[in-house]
Amino acid sequence: MSTTESTTDNPDLAAITAERDRIRKSHLRPTGERPASSARGLHHTALISSDVERTVRFYQDVLGFPLTELIENRDYPGSSHFFFDIGNDNLLAFFDFPGLDVGPYAEVLGGLHHMAISVDPERWAALVERLTAAGVEHEVHSGVSVYFRDPDGARIELIADPLGEMYGHKVL
Repeated sequence: MSTTESTTDNPDLAAITAERDRIRKSHLRPTGERPASSARGLHHTALISSDVERTVRFYQDVLGFPLTELIENRDYPGSSHFFFDIGNDNLLAFFDFPGLDVGPYAEVLGGLHHMAISVDPERWAALVERLTAAGVEHEVHSGVSVYFRDPDGARIELIADPLGEMYGHKVL
């Protein structure tokens, strides 16, 4: 193998960095030169739940995200579509699919790697304590991020950084 080739086990970090720099130079416009987004915001992100009540207890009781609605899914009779308030007029939604074998959670190309939800720093520390008290395995990074999995295996991050910032850097 040549020195410019890479494998999954041994990626060519210099080539990856060069490609990231090329993309940044080609596509990233300075703040004042960016057009306004065509979107108003994220209406909701929808995940799949294997047990509606267990999901409600986790997101509402452990994480403190109020359940705002529970309705029938218009696309699958008998399925529920339910929503949690995650602040700033954003919703986290779930579907269940009774009788449909959707299999276990999996991180796949094009799928969800994790969802990062911004919380106030004071609430962040309390939520880390609540995860501990609830017996939820979690990992704290950089003193501002905590990663864990929900009851169905989706990876969630609670981050104490403000919206539009990531580890002290403006990203919006």
